[in-house]
Amino acid sequence: MKYPFDETINRRNSDSIKWDVKDNELPMWVADMDFAVAPEIREALQERLSHPCYGYTAPQEDWYEAYIRFFEEMHHFQMEKEGLLFCTGVVPTISSTVRKLTKEGDHVVVLSPVYNIFYNSIINNNRVIHEVPLLYKNGEYEIDFENLEKAFALKETTLFIFCNPANPVSKIWSKEELERVGKLAYDNHVVVLSDEIHCEIVRPGKEYIPFASINDINKNNCIMAIAPTKTFNLAGIQTSAIYIPNKELRKKVDRQINTDEVAEPNIFACPAAVAAFNHGREWLKEMREYVFANRDFLEEFVEEHIPNLSVVKGDATYLVWVDISKVSTDSKAFSAFLREKTGLFVSSGHVYGGNGNQFIRINVACNRKTLIDGLTRLKEGVELYLKEKN
Repeated sequence: MKYPFDETINRRNSDSIKWDVKDNELPMWVADMDFAVAPEIREALQERLSHPCYGYTAPQEDWYEAYIRFFEEMHHFQMEKEGLLFCTGVVPTISSTVRKLTKEGDHVVVLSPVYNIFYNSIINNNRVIHEVPLLYKNGEYEIDFENLEKAFALKETTLFIFCNPANPVSKIWSKEELERVGKLAYDNHVVVLSDEIHCEIVRPGKEYIPFASINDINKNNCIMAIAPTKTFNLAGIQTSAIYIPNKELRKKVDRQINTDEVAEPNIFACPAAVAAFNHGREWLKEMREYVFANRDFLEEFVEEHIPNLSVVKGDATYLVWVDISKVSTDSKAFSAFLREKTGLFVSSGHVYGGNGNQFIRINVACNRKTLIDGLTRLKEGVELYLKEKN
């Protein structure tokens, strides 16, 4: 490999939220990587840093071109420049959209288990969470279209927040599923906000499909939140885009992100995105190979050494969804036990809704040495938990 994914980087005392833990603890929870950012991106940021003035800035032509070229070449989807808006992040996009396109008391639909911040954006704005649990069959998830249609049909339902690909269940939605979701939403006058921040982190040989690329129905009734931040480990740069082909929808969201003061980039936000999309593809290819080798290693380890657990197989994200139901149906208590007894810090599945209380989420975007350490601690923790339980 050209890039050193096996390198161990000490992130303690670096203002990292992930690594703000005790000396004996190993954090494998929040969704950022322990890999060095691609040197091509760091060089672009250093070049910008070398200029002595750090004043106000705005997206330039190269920013639009980078997004458009990347999605056309990687996903066969042609975006129009006028449809792109800058935003400081996908979470601000979600919150602003909830505020603008819904009113207090409206229902906002989510498919659970799903990224927990979706719930926060709804609750914090005094809207009603309408949870449609995914169907869990034979270790895999699928959409319950019958209940989704019922949720959309309610007069109180105005917005659907969709995760494409799905976090935490690692699912790449098919063209048929995206088309069916789009048709149901359109028929019931429900706007789709599609969070596609994990879209590039897919198994080699697999490909995600942009929601708006399916057909004109999807395209004209959706807001796509996209960003280089998860893919290229740039979360702290605070840079993303919103793609909204529908002019009227775009006007509303544009007004709200400006009202919320999340529509202006810092001096690094655009150079980082441009460098990532234009020069980070080789790094991305190798990262995918490394991460999905880690996912496979984890699956094999669990199957061989921790048979009381099972892994939801997935082709997207570096976040592995692990079924602990044979050990515990209280993921919060189990995760706390793991951390206390072994120092392993994972995400408790209960915060993601649905059947999440019988799962934990493990971040495998780390080097293999760290992964083995984490899995060894997980095995020890399960054995201790069962011993104390019995």
